[in-house]
Amino acid sequence: MARTPLIAGNWKMHKTVSEAVALARAVAAAADKRSDREVMIAPPATALSAVSGAVRGSRLILAGQNVAWEKKGAFTGEIAPAMLSDCGCAMAIIGHSERRHIFGEDNAMINRRIKGAMAHGLIPILCVGETLDEREADQTMTVLEKQVRRGLAGINIVAGDKLLLAYEPVWAIGTGRTASSAQAQEVHGHIRDLLAQLFEKGIAAEIRILYGGSVKPDNAAELMARPDVDGALVGGAALEAESFAGIINF
Repeated sequence: MARTPLIAGNWKMHKTVSEAVALARAVAAAADKRSDREVMIAPPATALSAVSGAVRGSRLILAGQNVAWEKKGAFTGEIAPAMLSDCGCAMAIIGHSERRHIFGEDNAMINRRIKGAMAHGLIPILCVGETLDEREADQTMTVLEKQVRRGLAGINIVAGDKLLLAYEPVWAIGTGRTASSAQAQEVHGHIRDLLAQLFEKGIAAEIRILYGGSVKPDNAAELMARPDVDGALVGGAALEAESFAGIINF
């Protein structure tokens, strides 16, 4: 099945409002030249509204870097789904390894975030991945199965475009190390098999699975050539327009 590639940039805790607007405009210009793929950026929350206005009318998709599960309330520091939608976001990254390993978010919390996003019309990008110790202990597939099953517990989707996953081996994020395209395909294929068990096989075939972990212009094409790699979740290389455009144009 042909799945439209998605190149997604996670800006993490980078860029002031003016810097974000300038970068977003440059990325939008690159995205608008490619009708055969989608491009998403996730600026910091402080810049979302300004970026949304700056790229209005372009093909660029906006996302939040995280999202709460409640509509509103006493949740200091959290961002409600409606707040992201109000800023022009269509998607939300959930369960990024930094949220799991630095801030202690577990599968149960990630599951609540996914449900909250979907209940309010946002498309979640569920991030999963193993640490170096887990890979060296041959626990990769066990860890991923737990993250996928618990992260998607109690969730039912009727169309594959309502959910994305991103495989991000923790040992490859920001380290310069990248999973080989064969390693990425093996894991992505396993994740798709898990999705076929959770949902209908046809829906699993529609769900896009991104690869994240030191993706750069010089390795993007090889990764994207694999049948179950449907795009990239890019960190450092998404912070400069030229390098990110190189990945967009893989």
